[in-house]
Amino acid sequence: MVLYSNLNKEKQQDTFKVLPQISKVRRKLLSLLLTQCMMVGCFFNQTATAAIDSAAESIEFDDRLLEQDLVLPDWFKLSFLELQTDLADAKEAGKWGVLLYFGSKDCPYCKVHLEKNWADRGIVTYTRKHFDVIAIDVRGDRPVTDHKGDTYKTEKDFAASLRTNFTPSFLFVDVDGNAVLRLTGYHPPYQFRAVLEFIADRHYLYEPLRSYIERGDTIAGLEESELNESEIFSKPPYMLNRKKIPAKTLLAVIFEQPTCHACNVLHAGPLKHKEIVSKFKQMEVVQLDRKANTPVITPDGKKLTAKQWAAELGLFYSPTIIFFDENGKEILRVDSVVRFYRLNGLLDYILSKAYREYETFQLWRHKYRR
Repeated sequence: MVLYSNLNKEKQQDTFKVLPQISKVRRKLLSLLLTQCMMVGCFFNQTATAAIDSAAESIEFDDRLLEQDLVLPDWFKLSFLELQTDLADAKEAGKWGVLLYFGSKDCPYCKVHLEKNWADRGIVTYTRKHFDVIAIDVRGDRPVTDHKGDTYKTEKDFAASLRTNFTPSFLFVDVDGNAVLRLTGYHPPYQFRAVLEFIADRHYLYEPLRSYIERGDTIAGLEESELNESEIFSKPPYMLNRKKIPAKTLLAVIFEQPTCHACNVLHAGPLKHKEIVSKFKQMEVVQLDRKANTPVITPDGKKLTAKQWAAELGLFYSPTIIFFDENGKEILRVDSVVRFYRLNGLLDYILSKAYREYETFQLWRHKYRR
């Protein structure tokens, strides 16, 4: 067994020579997994291919609504949803704070999170050591008193007040009642563990999550220079200014990067479906490499590079899809794993302008069972 952080470049290359059966996509994922190991101090050996397959499965899954209700882990804290009391309990127990889990019983993304992230013994142990996890049902009817002392008639109202568009979502609140980070949507195990450590080890005091995650994004010699292509993408120059003169169509900006397994899955899956493609064609769609110096005039009129704009937006996940209205105002963003059914429903929500009537995608989806 070899501690990966001690591997030099030659040993990294030797590692890949003994795994010739790994496909191009799986090589990309392996590079990300290895660098994530370097960040968190884990070990790498010949079981790496099993880890690759497990991580791939955690991104590629059926995202139709569940027919059978989910059951939450029994180690979640039993809470009366009086969060200031819960924070006092966490402080007394010597924990960092509480982790609010926003989910729903029919959510396939929640199911994958529970089966891949909170079924991993190491992630569970780490989570329980540093956080009390409290479940919020985004359709629930229990009253909530939040970490600031504000009261809500139902969990649904509380979730809507935080504009919880996707489940699962997470809110990290420290023992002093400060909401430190919101994590939206499902993230695979290696990235979720990194976020937990970013919070518990208090890296957020010194750097944004974006820069912390980016330290594990690439390995020298394994990067690719080109992004995936699609017929839906507009060609440069990217003059997206909508501040003074409203546009005639909505705008979707998809931030990607080379050596990105989740980007490949998006292109090989949802973006291959005619239904998805036809809906994207009803708006302007721009693809940007979030680490490139591609010049862009942003929807609010700023002259930036794609890299500068991504940093200003605080992006850390690839691919991230951000939707803007005709006036350049952000409608919402998808900065987590997204599969066909969620993306298809989301495009209906955007194109129908339902966001003007329904404050969140969740409220609209639950009404129309989408």
